[in-house]
Amino acid sequence: HVQLQASGGGLVQAGGSLRLSCVASGIKLEHYGIGWFRQVPGKEREGVACISRGDGKISHEDSVKGRFSISLDKDKNTAYLQMTDLKPGDTAEYFCGTDCRPSSTWYGRRGQGTLVTVSS
Repeated sequence: HVQLQASGGGLVQAGGSLRLSCVASGIKLEHYGIGWFRQVPGKEREGVACISRGDGKISHEDSVKGRFSISLDKDKNTAYLQMTDLKPGDTAEYFCGTDCRPSSTWYGRRGQGTLVTVSS
């Protein structure tokens, strides 16, 4: 049974930082790739960052480049999204999903999200 559990969201002031975690069970993330996505009600889903399956290429969406960083701890089977210099526009539900692709909103499996709220 595959499970992905995101955590680490919360309320933060603009300019602040958060680190999101995505713990996986029933699947080895290094074999499937893992990405972070975000969703705001009424808006299209965005692919935020991705570690691609196979070559492990790391990519970040343009609006978060230089501020967000995705990483994978293979031993812990956990992916992270380090977010710095947060802006109100980053407010969304964030979730992790497997089989991500650069510049794509597609994913294979996903877990529950974690809410990030950035106040101005």
